[in-house]
Amino acid sequence: MPLLNSSDSLSAYSSESLELEHLPKLNHRHLASSASTNSELITAVQDATLDATKLHLLTAETQSAGRGQRGRSWQSPRGNVYLSLYHPVHMPISGLLSLIIGVELAKMPIIQRLNEQLRAQGLVPIGVKWANDLGFYRNSSEADKAEPDTQIIQFNKLAGILIEPVWKAGKLVGVVMGVGLNVQATPKLTAQTCEGMSYQAISLQDIYGMLASDNSHNLPTLQTLYQQMSEALIAAMTRFEYLGLEKPTGHTYYLDSFLQEFATMDALVGLRLQVSQDHDDNSHVITGDACSIDTNGCLQLREDNGKISALFTGRIDVIRES
Repeated sequence: MPLLNSSDSLSAYSSESLELEHLPKLNHRHLASSASTNSELITAVQDATLDATKLHLLTAETQSAGRGQRGRSWQSPRGNVYLSLYHPVHMPISGLLSLIIGVELAKMPIIQRLNEQLRAQGLVPIGVKWANDLGFYRNSSEADKAEPDTQIIQFNKLAGILIEPVWKAGKLVGVVMGVGLNVQATPKLTAQTCEGMSYQAISLQDIYGMLASDNSHNLPTLQTLYQQMSEALIAAMTRFEYLGLEKPTGHTYYLDSFLQEFATMDALVGLRLQVSQDHDDNSHVITGDACSIDTNGCLQLREDNGKISALFTGRIDVIRES
């Protein structure tokens, strides 16, 4: 599949493309600026500007209207990666997909390298936070210094994942998988950003700064990250499709393998959580201890009475022990 060129009908696209050498099947376009890479891909597929039966990748240096979960904005300063991949699908999308994407992203060489150094210095490694993020919570002593007067421990958010189904004529034709990764720039969050205040943004460069020896000059180029992240998204989709093939047979080899791998990267494991859910205009708060995920990708919370609840959605806050 050749790269789109400047004569194609996506006239808003930059004429300069960053071709990804090892993914010839991708139709890749790179923009200096996008309103939202997810939104642009969805629109282009729905109006038939792009072929809904093929893979399409859109990357951008910045976004003017980036989006996160539950309608939150996603600040998009230059120096980071903003990437969306459209993938045709032949089965319904479940909550497992974002978790699989998180695991595949966490296996990227830069994340693995940083985690080795973080663990060597007794620091919390980068993990996958249910349901759509990469990052970490500081350990209790670090959190006490950073947030001495608050009950909630902030999440250090390195990357966010936004998955959106694509429909045409009432039929599901594909999915857009969007990822924003903070590489060199760290968005400054305020109450006005509507991004939620139970976390703070952190970049790869910031994490190098936390380490005793600053190796931030070893950061991969953005083009390298586009390449590796695209490969991670395709690997995640392949893995998700294998899980779907298991359901009719009743075999769970691939699912069991994924759950075991996720458990080693779970950023919430062993933490005390307060989960807020909205039902019928009422807010319901559940408190308990995180105990991984179930086979549907739901967060499992062990409440104080011993009951284990499976949560499909909700706002998570990590809280200090009283």
